[in-house]
Formats: sequence, C-alpha cells, structure tokens
Amino acid sequence: MPLVAPLPQQSSPETVEFAQLFNQTLGFVPNSVLTMLRRPEIARAFTALNRAVMTNQGRVGSELKRLIAHVASNAAGCRYCQAHTIRAAARYGAQEGADPARLAAVWDYRHSALFSDAERAALDFALAAAQQPAAVDDALAERLRAHWDEGEIVEIAGVVALFGFLNRWNDAMGTTLEEAARADGERWLSAQGWNSGQHAAP
Repeated sequence: MPLVAPLPQQSSPETVEFAQLFNQTLGFVPNSVLTMLRRPEIARAFTALNRAVMTNQGRVGSELKRLIAHVASNAAGCRYCQAHTIRAAARYGAQEGADPARLAAVWDYRHSALFSDAERAALDFALAAAQQPAAVDDALAERLRAHWDEGEIVEIAGVVALFGFLNRWNDAMGTTLEEAARADGERWLSAQGWNSGQHAAP
C-alpha cells in the first residue's frame, strides 16, 4: 500500500494539466506526480526542474539522459524509477533511432559494444554519483571531462540529482507502479532480476 494515495487523474484542473504534460513523456501521468499534487506547488516545482534538466542543450541526448537516470536509480535501488526510466529510454530511443538492444544491455554498459567511451564515462558517473556517499573520484572526473564539456557535465549531474529526489520520494512513499511501466520493466529488466517489489499494485 502506498503511504499516500495519488489523486485521481481527473480530480482537478491541476491533475488534468499534468496529465497532458506527462502523457507526452511516458504515455501516462505518474502516480508519483499525482501524489505530489496534494500540494500542487511541490508538483509544479518538480516539473519545472524536470523540464530544465531534461531539455537537451548539448550532445547528451534524450535516450542517454534516461539511461543515466536508470543507472542512478539502479544504484539507489528504486524499482519504480528503474521501470520509468527504461520505459522513457525506449520511447525516446525510438524517436532518436537508437538500437533498442541498448535497453537490455544497459546493465552491462561497461562491456557492451552498444555504448561509446563517452557514454560509459557518463554512466559510470551516474553510478558513482548516486551512491551515498558519492563515489566520484579524480580519475572519473578526468574521464568525464575528456568526453563532455562543462555544460554537458552539468546536464548529466542534473539528471542524477533529479532522480535522487525521485528515488527517495517513490521508495519512501511506496508509490504504486503503473501497469505500462510495470510491463516495460518486466520486458527489459526481468532477466536481470527486476520486479515491482514494494511498488506492485495492491
């Protein structure tokens, strides 16, 4: 059972507005946002940060940003966000012409030929930065700087930080995973042992 139940999608003008926004990204409005909407200013602030972080201003594309978020969420242990990020990576990857095999291979990105050295550096940063305490050392920082400019590094760090908030929100709240996200989690992640855990529908 979630700690706080999400609002129904059609319960207020705010929920309708957010449904329109997130339908573009995920195909549904997340239960996490519907829960935040019990205090609309939290939902609005989160959404503004989400837009700022996920807007591409350099070479860090939409699919890669979602894979960075996925690796960070895996490090944090949030199965809700793992399912959401793999679903979003699939959707944006299809738009960008990315090989869908990258979705299953992201758990082995260090050895997979589907990832470039630049992407491996970004994903290693996500893994290290999402740990508590963060494990970003000088060697990793130099690898990151070798492939990405300072603005792009800010974008990458922004993704990790954004999902640090979401990982804690959803695990603390026990947010129920939506059916579409659960199906994508099972499709792409079950071979690595993923399941809905505490986020399974009651």
